[in-house]
Amino acid sequence: MPQGQTLYEELVNMAGYNYSRYYQYYAQGGVPVELSTREEPYKEQIAKLATQIQEADVIVVGAAAGLSAAGGGDFYYGDSPSWREHFGKYTKRFGFEGAFVGMRHRWKSPEERWGFLATFLHTTQSAPLRKPYLDLDVLVQGKDSFMLTTNQDTQLVKLYPEDKVAQIQGDHRYFQCSKPCCDHLWDAVEPVNQMFEAMGDGFEVPTELIPRCPHCGAEAFPWVRGYGNLLEGERYHAEYAKAGTFIEAQRDRKALLLEIGVGRMTPMFIQEPFWNLTLAYPHARYVTINSEHALLPRQIEDKGMAIKADIAQTLIDTRKALGR
Repeated sequence: MPQGQTLYEELVNMAGYNYSRYYQYYAQGGVPVELSTREEPYKEQIAKLATQIQEADVIVVGAAAGLSAAGGGDFYYGDSPSWREHFGKYTKRFGFEGAFVGMRHRWKSPEERWGFLATFLHTTQSAPLRKPYLDLDVLVQGKDSFMLTTNQDTQLVKLYPEDKVAQIQGDHRYFQCSKPCCDHLWDAVEPVNQMFEAMGDGFEVPTELIPRCPHCGAEAFPWVRGYGNLLEGERYHAEYAKAGTFIEAQRDRKALLLEIGVGRMTPMFIQEPFWNLTLAYPHARYVTINSEHALLPRQIEDKGMAIKADIAQTLIDTRKALGR
């Protein structure tokens, strides 16, 4: 293991290497491992999940995009009620749908690009806690727990202390230099509020409000992977260190690894490390909840369960099964 890396970060790096090596499988929506074909009735799965929550010493949640989407944060990939509510003017003016498309759009000016960025960031920064997160919180109450997420939408840090959450793919609350010229993150919330208010119903922010790096003067950029050059500096490694330190301490405990909403674009950050941990930790159990991609390797079939169902409803039904 490279010096300074935790076991979890090493597992992520290994999974990323496998993703590149076996991309032909992933490109078709699969994985290069044999999957379980076991089927169980939904009601039995809910009862089993409730029991595993009760029996667990610790619960490690791996939260991905599907969890936020289940609560209405589904404006990333295309048209949806939340897209029309927050971004409808962009469809009317430019014709595209989905925040990810907007991030790749060829804007005519920096002022227009930052108009969209400010809208996007303000939407997540100001969003209230979504119901699936509140239901999840009820499920883990009374348990030693940790939240690991690839989501950058700040939902989990609105609910839990920073030391209980690892945002390993960035955080919409921070800016970085777009180059980046240095290892420095700074607050994005107040600048985003200023840009959003100044733009009003228009599409451009005032030039003087475009955020810039305080060190070199280059444009800033959200501290997130996927849209630009993510700064993998001190904060990035600290997020992995939080997760790694916590998870490594659970080797001999009854750990429930609860994966929620992982898609096929980024299986290397949560899904496959959780599979490896389930295999390696003697008392670990793995559960995935996913409306489309509930995958369970045959190798951990006896220690795992794949619930292919609506995420929001599954969390509600599990609450009921626990009497909460």
